[in-house]
Amino acid sequence: MANGQQKAQQNLEAFISWSSTMTDDGFRQIVHRGQLNRVEVSKGVGCAKSVLLQNPRVRALLDELEVGLRKRGVLPQLTDAANSVQDLPKVHDRTLLRRSQDSKRVAELEQEILTLKMQLERFKELSEVIHELGLDEL
Repeated sequence: MANGQQKAQQNLEAFISWSSTMTDDGFRQIVHRGQLNRVEVSKGVGCAKSVLLQNPRVRALLDELEVGLRKRGVLPQLTDAANSVQDLPKVHDRTLLRRSQDSKRVAELEQEILTLKMQLERFKELSEVIHELGLDEL
């Protein structure tokens, strides 16, 4: 049984072997959303998808491969926005659920306010009729 470092080395060698045997047409067939489909790459390499994300050497080679494919026109060029976002880590928004709940509650309260305003108008009209009839002095 191989230890973690040996397995990482085997995955690296498998990736190098796979990428050197692929043609541009083969790469075009596994393009998804402007990059190589990670699931298809992992199937071709014979490793788990997590290897492509967690093994730094494999990840670096995959990034270099995609840059080379972009230069050759196999993959589409990244937009300026994609280039700036690609280097930044994703920020977890802890307040997203709370804001969603708050906006739902605000909508409910606005509806309740409209209902109460309509009832108030009816009571004002009723009060005016009672006042005009002189029934309020009884």
